[in-house]
Amino acid sequence: MESFDTYQTPLSSRYASKEMAHLFSSANRFHTWRKLWLNLAIAEKQLGLPISDQAIEEMKTNLHLDAEQFDIAAAEEKKRRHDVMAHVHTFGQVAPAAAGIIHLGATSCYVTDNADLIFIREALTLLLHKLAVVIDRFSKFAKEYRDLPTLGFTHFQPAQLTTVGKRATLWLQELLWDLRNLKRARDDIGFRGVKGTTGTQASFLTLFDGDHQKVEELDQIVTDLCEFSYAYPVTSQTYSRKIDVDALAPLASFGATAHKIATDLRLLANLKEVEEPFESTQIGSSAMAYKRNPMRSERICSLSRHLMVLHQNALMTSSVQWFERTLDDSANRRITLPEAFLTADIVLTTLQNVSEGLVVYPKVIGRRIAQELPFMATENIIMAIVKKGGDRQAAHEKIRVLSHEAAHQVKQLGLENDLIDRVKADSYFDPIKDQLDDLLEPKSFIGRAPEQVDKFLVEWVQPALADNELQAGLAKGEKAELNV
Repeated sequence: MESFDTYQTPLSSRYASKEMAHLFSSANRFHTWRKLWLNLAIAEKQLGLPISDQAIEEMKTNLHLDAEQFDIAAAEEKKRRHDVMAHVHTFGQVAPAAAGIIHLGATSCYVTDNADLIFIREALTLLLHKLAVVIDRFSKFAKEYRDLPTLGFTHFQPAQLTTVGKRATLWLQELLWDLRNLKRARDDIGFRGVKGTTGTQASFLTLFDGDHQKVEELDQIVTDLCEFSYAYPVTSQTYSRKIDVDALAPLASFGATAHKIATDLRLLANLKEVEEPFESTQIGSSAMAYKRNPMRSERICSLSRHLMVLHQNALMTSSVQWFERTLDDSANRRITLPEAFLTADIVLTTLQNVSEGLVVYPKVIGRRIAQELPFMATENIIMAIVKKGGDRQAAHEKIRVLSHEAAHQVKQLGLENDLIDRVKADSYFDPIKDQLDDLLEPKSFIGRAPEQVDKFLVEWVQPALADNELQAGLAKGEKAELNV
């Protein structure tokens, strides 16, 4: 039986934005079905079928269902075991002049599939707008920390220096690809249109006495009324479930991006270099009062894994649609489609919240650089000695011995890296001792990272966000708030 929440997943009621939750609510779904029936009736009347003005008017004034109508629909479905026909009869009760022509010539998929395409297109639009905000927030973070040196990691082992801002551009680049992919998927969505029970339009050809032109016009008029630029040229009873695959693919890809960003932040939190927002009254652990767990980033990882997996449902469903259709897609899609978009929406909200409150600890970052930089600077020291007339191989051997001694202090004794003190104490390096501070300046190890950040933001991020559609959302400047 239908209820207000039949088509909503538990995620929507607590975490998703109001817009996304409403989009996949039962109230909006059945309101959309009624709009589709209205548009079909308008088109059929326009092409000469005997449909009264009163029928059209009654349909127009009863597009929204109230609680009583939901109860009626539930009772009808219990009796008829068919959700679409239950709502045809329910609509007919409040629009009696139209009762005889509602759903005229159509199959159930006229409303169910066309409605799904409407929801997918609108959901992708909502995600596009939210993703643009996340990109904007991370771009501000990248700009602010464009030249703050930080230890780079490869294999999660200390590597050459980068900057905090440059690292953020790696996140941003993937988010820009997600923006592109979402827009491509959204703009590619077509309309199932008016195709009949197996996609042949036979019922409509009968309605219009064999007039093929009118059947084609009917399909086009309804497509225009529903504000789609085109309808799929051929369908079976359903639109191809490969459309769901294409719609959910960029969501799964975004899930991978979000997971990578959140994982980086979780690792940085462990290093105490960068932390997600942590409120003054927030509790990290019921037992360990000192803890500041990165729960927002952990939530992003948790939900992103779910988001990536949901795409597999669409792939499997598409692969097993026999001939003109089977019904084993229905129950799966009623869960998978809403849940994918609701989950993506929640991940974006959480990611925005994180991006708006990141805390950077430059002194911790600097201390970690100081622990590793002496080893990285050895090549610079060798080159400086050579420039003063020294022998490259002799200098290399001197540095090798001192480096091993310093490594012993760090690894075996748990002491600080004292390589530079050892260099200063060795008379061999007297010719360059006045250069050591300059040779150890972290900013001399970051290459073109700051310039790369500037160029990337100007040439890639700013043009992507300059789109008029996205600017409207950015202009609101709303911060993301988490309920829990």
